[in-house]
Amino acid sequence: MNIFKSHSGGKDNPLMQYVVNNSLREHPALKKLRLRTMEHSLNFIMVASEQSQLMANLARLIKAKKAIEIGVYTGYNALSIALALPDDGRMVACDVSEEFTNMGKPFWKEAGVEHKIDLRLQPALKTLDDLLAAGEAETYDFIFIDADKVNYDNYYEKSLQLLRKGGIIAIDNVLWSGKVVNPAEDDLDTKCIDKLNKKLHKDVRINISMLTVGDGLTLAFKI
Repeated sequence: MNIFKSHSGGKDNPLMQYVVNNSLREHPALKKLRLRTMEHSLNFIMVASEQSQLMANLARLIKAKKAIEIGVYTGYNALSIALALPDDGRMVACDVSEEFTNMGKPFWKEAGVEHKIDLRLQPALKTLDDLLAAGEAETYDFIFIDADKVNYDNYYEKSLQLLRKGGIIAIDNVLWSGKVVNPAEDDLDTKCIDKLNKKLHKDVRINISMLTVGDGLTLAFKI
């Protein structure tokens, strides 16, 4: 079972490259950051460009002004979403790696959106708790979850509190290279993703769509 991204598993797939060649519209700074990230050994964890563009278009569709990203890596997707926000918009970017996020900062500046990105270098659960403590519940429009899988359910529950009605939570890696179909007993990451997938299917607080883009993307629309 092959779940692929255009820059990793699908880079040699003619159909995947056709999709990219005939739909991807990258800001110049986005393209530069993608190419810079491709030089890094962990580039396969970067959000696929075609997926990032979809999420940016969803943010535009709902006229998002406030967003959160949980798991930034080099900041390709944070930049993509920030470009979709209005000039007074705000993206709270949650990560623990100064090394990785520093790779993206020059490109955020080049794109003219660094003032929109509020980078919090601490455990994401702490940042989400800080936002809730600051009275920001139900004020965010778009939230993207793409960090450690063991905490996926915790990230989801806190994100749902921060999200306004009609807002979107996008959850990455929900197919996990197909391993969710039959999780190994000792594979905690896969089991946590599978458990959340089954929970979301029955969660009456949201409407959902699970898509086969990238490594699997679930869109949860808060009711």
